[in-house]
Amino acid sequence: MAKAAAVLDYRALARRRLPPFLFEYLDGGSYAEVTLKRNVEILGQLALRQRVLADVSSIDLATTLFGQSQSLPVVLAPIGLAGMNARRGEVQAVRAANRAGVPFCLSTVGVCPLAEVAAASSAPFWFQLYMIRDRGLVVSLLDEARALGCSALVFIVDMPVPGSRYRDYRSGLAGAPGLRGAARRAGQALRHPHRAFDVGLQGRPHHLGNVAPALGSKTGLEDFLGWMRGNFASSITWANLAFTRQHWHGPLIIKGILVRPDLDHGDRSIDAGRLTGSA
Repeated sequence: MAKAAAVLDYRALARRRLPPFLFEYLDGGSYAEVTLKRNVEILGQLALRQRVLADVSSIDLATTLFGQSQSLPVVLAPIGLAGMNARRGEVQAVRAANRAGVPFCLSTVGVCPLAEVAAASSAPFWFQLYMIRDRGLVVSLLDEARALGCSALVFIVDMPVPGSRYRDYRSGLAGAPGLRGAARRAGQALRHPHRAFDVGLQGRPHHLGNVAPALGSKTGLEDFLGWMRGNFASSITWANLAFTRQHWHGPLIIKGILVRPDLDHGDRSIDAGRLTGSA
């Protein structure tokens, strides 16, 4: 497949170009992937309302979101380890977003740090924050994001504990620290020589750029999901939201609320998956 003609073609291209430990991380979900499958099914059930005899010779999809004008009601979502999929992947993504006139959101666990993305961007971008146990690191990230002109903060509340991703254990991204795990991942990468040269050699450094000060001599990639499990704050509550607001005064987007809090005490049979599309 030389070029992508449809959305799913990009998935096929990614499977061919990426080593398994990276493709499975991008493509997979937690546990038995019930929620992942349900989200796909629910989106497939959405039908567009057809309107005929309407002049569509001039269509304008521009909108304003959180004070920022954009050409489409679309945002490039944060993706962890994007810089391992393409050379300095987060930089490439923010440049693509700039060209398209839409916002880009940088992940806390991206490879490229805030400063590098800001230097490559011609427009303000968003920053996505996981609540990390080291509150000093959280404050420093918020201070840096504000100083670099990030226009919105996306605060994640639906992952106090990272779910077990079975595909990642099978592929070697998770549960495989040390030289043995590194050799396994390197072996997969070498079977994709173009990516190994372009990203593996020319795309260095390979570490979690935003949290590098807390990593010391490590990269965060030795056991990526193990690092997340050991450093994410499982005690996150509404008080953490107040703490975040103390250090961030711009637009604050809370990601992960699927059910209204005032309904959550009632019918426990509420299917949060049904509400995903309207969250």
